[in-house]
Amino acid sequence: WPVKSAEFILSLLKNAEANADTKGLDTSNLIVKHIQVNQAPKQRRRTYRAHGRINPYMSNPCHIEMILTEGEEVVQKAPEAAGREAVRLNNRQRAQRNRRAITAA
Repeated sequence: WPVKSAEFILSLLKNAEANADTKGLDTSNLIVKHIQVNQAPKQRRRTYRAHGRINPYMSNPCHIEMILTEGEEVVQKAPEAAGREAVRLNNRQRAQRNRRAITAA
C-alpha cells in the first residue's frame, strides 16, 4: 500500500471514531457506508534548477469523503423459489426471448 495515502485514511478513520464517540454512538459497531476520493486542484510551486531554469513542482491533493454508520442487525435473505433460477441474459438473448413470447401469443 502507498504509505502516505494509507496514513491519511487511517487518520480520517480515527477522527471519525472520535466524532462518533463524542456523539454517543457505539464505536465498536461502526461500518464504512460510503468512501469517495476526488481530485482537488493542483497546487503549483516552483523549483529552481541549474543555469537559471525553473521547473514546476506540483502537488496532487485530494478531497476524501467518508460516511460511517452504526451496523444494523443482519437479516437473512429469503429463499428464492426452488423451481426458478436467476438467469442473466444479454441484450440479444433478451430480445430473442421477447420475440418468441410475442409470436407464441
